[in-house]
Amino acid sequence: MTDVRNSDSNNSFDLVVVGAGPVGIQAALTAARPPFSKNVCIVDAPRFTGVLMDERENKDLSIGGPTGLFSKALRDTSKRIGVNMLREMGLREDSVWNEIVNACIDLATANADDVFRQLDLAGVTYMEGFAEFQNDSDALLRITKSDGTSFNLNGEQILLATGSKAFRPSNIPFDGKRIFDSDSINSLDRLPRKVAITGSGIIAVEYAKIFRNLGADVTLLIRDNVPRNALMKIGLDKDVASALLADIVRSGINIERGAQLKSITAPENPLSPMTIELEAKGGGVRPAGTATEVKCDCYLAAVGRQANTAKLNLDAAGIETDEYGCISVNNKLQTSNPKVFAAGDVLGRPFLASTGIAQGVAAVDFMFTENEPFQCDPEDGSCIESNLGTAGANFDPTSLASNPFSFPVGIWSSPEASYFGLSAQQAKENGIDVGEGIALYSECLRGVMFSPNGLLKLVFDKSDNAIIGVHIVGDDACELIHYGMELVRSRCTLQNVTSQMYTAVTFHELYRIAAAAGLDEAAARKRRAAAGQALTALNRRKRFTSW
Repeated sequence: MTDVRNSDSNNSFDLVVVGAGPVGIQAALTAARPPFSKNVCIVDAPRFTGVLMDERENKDLSIGGPTGLFSKALRDTSKRIGVNMLREMGLREDSVWNEIVNACIDLATANADDVFRQLDLAGVTYMEGFAEFQNDSDALLRITKSDGTSFNLNGEQILLATGSKAFRPSNIPFDGKRIFDSDSINSLDRLPRKVAITGSGIIAVEYAKIFRNLGADVTLLIRDNVPRNALMKIGLDKDVASALLADIVRSGINIERGAQLKSITAPENPLSPMTIELEAKGGGVRPAGTATEVKCDCYLAAVGRQANTAKLNLDAAGIETDEYGCISVNNKLQTSNPKVFAAGDVLGRPFLASTGIAQGVAAVDFMFTENEPFQCDPEDGSCIESNLGTAGANFDPTSLASNPFSFPVGIWSSPEASYFGLSAQQAKENGIDVGEGIALYSECLRGVMFSPNGLLKLVFDKSDNAIIGVHIVGDDACELIHYGMELVRSRCTLQNVTSQMYTAVTFHELYRIAAAAGLDEAAARKRRAAAGQALTALNRRKRFTSW
């Protein structure tokens, strides 16, 4: 890997990738490796975006990682480090937090080292600096380094993959010390005792469970009066949403429903708690008997994301955007400037690394081949027009009706939740007569022994018993969903699944149990009831032996 961070000369490449997140990295590697074997440069701007840096080696530790790299590292760390035990041992709060942060840095460093190694093997040139299009130029980029010096950079093709940034409501005084968005939370420098979080989406739920697992008292502020509805709005099946909500409540997280932030009072003394004044959804006084304020020492607003395109000077290159700043592209991911392509969060929702990577790889293919986007046979109703997904302002995460089988969705909470394909409600809205087969984690041996709280649901077309949707909440849900994807894409039937052999003591047995439940719901209800009674008895014995 050639590093030209100190270059002051003009440079020209077959492809310049702007942005070194997972989308940019995979696109750069794809173009540099056979069969394309192009001369590729990737531009990374870690110091301009405030992400994690290793100052000793001047290395971007977030390179190639998704937007939620810090939360994923923090989540895994919260599972391995017993905060309460460390406190009982008498460790100071700053020592406990340092233990947590160092574990996160170790995970991020391992990821960064692997990415740099791959770039080096592929011969990709790495360049650190902030990129923007020059005025009155044919998509010529100007790279500004952290010391203020700059130089020109030209690419025969350019891919914009600068990702997204957290949306910041104007009434919240973000300071990066006690009041954070979902990006600046990375700079948290202590272990908070009390945390308030606004939001009901994936990021809000993830952080609520993370901080609770780290021993903090957590309050989740949700505008919707019915929290399950809020989770269903991000695409979750009703039963998965209910199970996830039950786990949130069971873990001790306080939910203020029908509430939104009115104001924040943050004393100058950082050790004094902040006061979050609450109001009803849409403004006004909350109903009698509900909280009007919340005390906390850390506040996180996780209320959405927006394309990170504002500082690219897109107008200079004639690149069009929508009203939200998302880049407009055609079905080849090509912008209004024919030499510039875009992929990932810069296109808008769904803001998922998996869909962005697929777009980035496809963009490289369109750049350097004569391939045309795949088109379905009009007579084949089951055909999927594209695996790139629908992006931008028109993306609808609640229906996915335009292309429901484009990508899986995973929520890295504890427990995890994931889904692919249609829910029963979505299927019915599309005129499909469907049934459901449900398996509780407590119905399989591994679930009983290690993780009994969870469920797997198969949605199937009653006309032929073909599986058209898979919905999971529980341990390893984000791994299990990929087998479910293959069942849906191959239109596998319930009978096919029940006849398969599964390795003993694995969660994959849940697929067979759910398929059998779909074929005989009456017997399945009896099995679930028996499993529930057995689980209750097991929990009772555990509580008794722990006294």
